[in-house]
Amino acid sequence: MPKHTIHAVAAAAAVACLAAFGPAPVSAWPTSARDAWPGATPTPAAPRFVPGACPKPPEPIEALTKARCGFLEVPENRSRPGGRTVKLAVAIIAAATAKPAPDPVVFMAGGPGADTFDDIPFLIDSGLNKDRELIVMAQRGNLYDQPNLACPEVDRFNARAVGLGYDAPRAEQLMLKAVQGCRARLTADGVDLSAYNTTENAADFADLRKALDIPRWNVYGYSYGSNLALTYLRLHPEGIRAVAIDSVTPPKDVTLPWTWGSTAEGIHNIFEACAAQPACKDRYPDLPRTLTEQVRELEAHPLTLDVKPPSGGKPVKTVLDGGALLNLIVAFTPRPKDIPAALDELSRGNPQRFAQARAAGSVQPVGMFAHGLTNSIACGEWAPGYSESDVLKAGRKAFPGWPDTVLAQVPQLPFQYPVCGLWNVPDRAKVQRLATVSPVPALLVSGTFDVKTGASWAKGVARDLSRSTSVQIPGIGHWVVPQSPCAQRVLASFLARPTAPDTSCVDGLEPTPFTIIPK
Repeated sequence: MPKHTIHAVAAAAAVACLAAFGPAPVSAWPTSARDAWPGATPTPAAPRFVPGACPKPPEPIEALTKARCGFLEVPENRSRPGGRTVKLAVAIIAAATAKPAPDPVVFMAGGPGADTFDDIPFLIDSGLNKDRELIVMAQRGNLYDQPNLACPEVDRFNARAVGLGYDAPRAEQLMLKAVQGCRARLTADGVDLSAYNTTENAADFADLRKALDIPRWNVYGYSYGSNLALTYLRLHPEGIRAVAIDSVTPPKDVTLPWTWGSTAEGIHNIFEACAAQPACKDRYPDLPRTLTEQVRELEAHPLTLDVKPPSGGKPVKTVLDGGALLNLIVAFTPRPKDIPAALDELSRGNPQRFAQARAAGSVQPVGMFAHGLTNSIACGEWAPGYSESDVLKAGRKAFPGWPDTVLAQVPQLPFQYPVCGLWNVPDRAKVQRLATVSPVPALLVSGTFDVKTGASWAKGVARDLSRSTSVQIPGIGHWVVPQSPCAQRVLASFLARPTAPDTSCVDGLEPTPFTIIPK
């Protein structure tokens, strides 16, 4: 399964956090509210787990052939007793050992809106089920749930967007049309968009533990899943033995302007690591200046190219401007070790690496990413209290001298304020932007090259978790554990001994050498 090798994890992570872009072909389970949900039963007396067949993804996942699966049935909106139920897809994957520990690991995926089941191969390769059962549940509205808040309209826009300027008026017009179409379709099917939020998500996991009759379990979440895990720990601490969070996204801090600081931190760390390697420093002596020059040049004079997507097929019209360049870096394409080389080539008139990465977006798996969940959380929890001018101000602070047209758009969430104007969900900032203070043992794992959720944000979270251990893995980007054998060992040690994990493998770690191309 080439898609599920460790080398593919960067691409998976690229759409898994703070990104309203992503992929679902028809599966074996209903994926549309219109298919199965309008006949949903009234809210049962208590949430319940109903065994059923495992989903059959387009690319088979071996672990699902042996897993126990089913649906968790819970209220769509817990503040409205007697309302509709939703069904959340669940898979329980057996431990690899014959004598597993009694406390399983429950996984909270990134996104919000990413296909949780697609992460299973990475979790197994990382050893999450080595000594314990692994429990995976699709967050409400995700693929294989009923309803599924996918927006094929947005996927089709994303495929077209590679041929448009990143921040062009035409791109905004088409994106808003796609979002409006998705919202109209979902609400016509009876979906209560206000119920798709982190508070309800956390309650779903609390109900899952009870429905499965599990006395205690461990939590592992990455990216948005770390935000969810911290919210879950704050609101439903009972039954939690230990919490591990990866690529930390603090609920009390996350806003749309916040993303600029993380992007600047990650890029700075990549460039600093290059400067610390003599060969890289000699070959690429001033990467910050090179990046600034290329962003300015491309924003003033975008390149329009015919480029063949990496997956093959006919060349597609591809526009590479300053905003597209930045967002390719944030999306982990190219990989961090190749960014200095790609920028150098671009400065010398060869845009191939970035152009091909941009062209890859023309091939979109339609319907796999729950853009509806993304927008409900982004608009209800991240956008309130700030404005487009606040985003621009944060961008100018992060990247002085860059064009305002680039800095006006949140990395990976372009036009989000106009989108939120259409999506129209309640302001949830006061109930969500809170610190989690807890004595439950916690592990915080960060990558120094993370350009989505900067590594430094873990420090503030750790201060509120009195029995926490924090590690930074040099040279690793977003979603650390699948990319780092050391992080995998630390996580395994933490699950075995939550208050005294062995972090010794982190000592002396350095980023791998950067790609050096001939002058």
